[in-house]
Amino acid sequence: MATRINTRKDLEMMRTQFKESLDSQKKQILICAGTGCVAGGSLNIYARLKEIMDERGINCSLVLEKEPHDESVGVKKSGCHGFCEMGPLLRIEPMGWLYIKVKVEDCEEIIEKSIVNNEVIDRLVYHDAEGAAYDKQDEIPFYKQQTRVALEHCGQINAESIKEYIAVGGYSAVAKALFDMTPEEIVTEISESSLRGRGGGGFPTGKKWSQVLSQDSEVKYIVCNGDEGDPGAFMDRSMMEGDPHRVIEGMIIAGIATKAHYGYIYVRAEYPLAVSRLQTAIDKAEARGLLGKNILNSGFDFELKISQGAGAFVCGEGSALTASIEGNRGMPRVKPPRTVEKGLFEKPTVLNNVETYCNVPPIILNGSDWYRQYGPEKNHGTKAFALTGNVCNTGLIEVPMGTTLREVIFDVGGGVKGGDFKAVQIGGPSGGCLVTSPTENHLDMKLDFDSLKKVGAMIGSGGLVVMNDKSCMVEVARFFMNFTQNESCGKCVPCREGTKRMLELLNDIVEGRGTLEHIDLLEELAETISATALCGLGKTAASPVISTLKYFRDEYIAHVVDKKCPAGQCKALISLQIDPELCKGCTKCARLCPVGAISGAVKQPHVIDTAKCIKCGACKEGCNFNAIKEV
Repeated sequence: MATRINTRKDLEMMRTQFKESLDSQKKQILICAGTGCVAGGSLNIYARLKEIMDERGINCSLVLEKEPHDESVGVKKSGCHGFCEMGPLLRIEPMGWLYIKVKVEDCEEIIEKSIVNNEVIDRLVYHDAEGAAYDKQDEIPFYKQQTRVALEHCGQINAESIKEYIAVGGYSAVAKALFDMTPEEIVTEISESSLRGRGGGGFPTGKKWSQVLSQDSEVKYIVCNGDEGDPGAFMDRSMMEGDPHRVIEGMIIAGIATKAHYGYIYVRAEYPLAVSRLQTAIDKAEARGLLGKNILNSGFDFELKISQGAGAFVCGEGSALTASIEGNRGMPRVKPPRTVEKGLFEKPTVLNNVETYCNVPPIILNGSDWYRQYGPEKNHGTKAFALTGNVCNTGLIEVPMGTTLREVIFDVGGGVKGGDFKAVQIGGPSGGCLVTSPTENHLDMKLDFDSLKKVGAMIGSGGLVVMNDKSCMVEVARFFMNFTQNESCGKCVPCREGTKRMLELLNDIVEGRGTLEHIDLLEELAETISATALCGLGKTAASPVISTLKYFRDEYIAHVVDKKCPAGQCKALISLQIDPELCKGCTKCARLCPVGAISGAVKQPHVIDTAKCIKCGACKEGCNFNAIKEV
């Protein structure tokens, strides 16, 4: 039975006790149990390590729920370590050794050498392109260039242990907010920190909280948007999985600041690990008296529930999200009234995303001046990004606002993979493409709300998809438009019909049926949808098309006039030809062709009938003499 924490003094005493227990562990093995590493087999590694330690009689303290003894070794499932490209990941403390691409068969050696004999295993540590070895996590360039605030505890503590969260200072900010500050002082602190919503819009968090605090209503709600439906984005999911108590603590503080006593975390059902860990955290916080009735004997109540979404992208929009929680179809509504006036169940509601709430506790503990040391004016703090695409080091990162795209891609991400840098899609389906070219060099663009807005892009939820020079930007625009069209709720005509027409035009272009008129129609439709769509998602639906037309119009022209895809990615615009100088007449290509489009005599150059060719590429892949080329 968990001991209830009744007072602030109890919390401080337990923190000391839990920290001493944590420090008494001789070593800690932190196994990444984020979704990516779990998919790579990290839970099998966790189970095997425990099995080996039991066989060898090594004293194993699992999650601090059992008090560790002297010389015990903690084996723990942590949240996402961030270096997803190198998973499954395992770190050994207090040495700070990080092992990459760990396999179950490595477990014996890890126990024998690293746990028993204090030896680092060189083959499991990170090596850069020059072969230099980095055994300590903090020294690896990927981590060294980062500043972690929202992700402070992800990968550092057991994601399922409230004791470890308390040991590292968890719920201290709640205690400070309850006993040392008034609601108005909390709102002022958040306002002065310049914390802006990390869900995409960048609305000042303090201003939103102030508006809800000023509402004359006995019932108010705190809602956390954990829907995160952008392709390639996994920041919020990782925070919910790796540091669920941090999310809860931020929401409790928001409740104290606005005099709200009820909260909902809206999580898509496709995030089962996040749902499970959040529910575990809620249950443990309630059992300890840190959530629910009379928190820390302060007289303040805050009840928190999880609401699971069915995976509709539109439910990331505020009014659609609250409608979904209410049990209605998730569709946006006309505003005003705003959510701060009539939100969930038509009551004043604070609606922020996961990362925003994760920034709140450290601001309350350390003050707004501390937070403002990061980032440029009116864009203070840090931002988490999901770095994916054609980049060497994909993963979850966090850097100060104002960090340049060049620093993120080349210093943190290790550079572009498979070619030269061409563009980066930022902000998901609602964002735009930043490029580098002789006329537009966005690599030195600062990643903050205001700088990106000036060039027609947005941070969005924080997805960064890097593309090399082999990427077709017309196809990129078509991909995002296809996603947006499929996810349109259908309530307003501009989004429902307009995105469908834009997708048809883009399909025509990539399939060789496009004309110059198609480009004109795309621009006209994009302008109309942006001006007349009902919600923010609809208004930004055309952003990928607008930005690619602006910076890559020559690629569109090549598709519709020359009927060529400069990147060689659009299958319908590719023609295959056999070079007679290189062809040996072996007949292999003719035998591989599924439609009989290749003919020729043995030991004589063959030819491809382009009318019959379905461009499957089987002949090109099978040719031993590289005689078949794309033209």
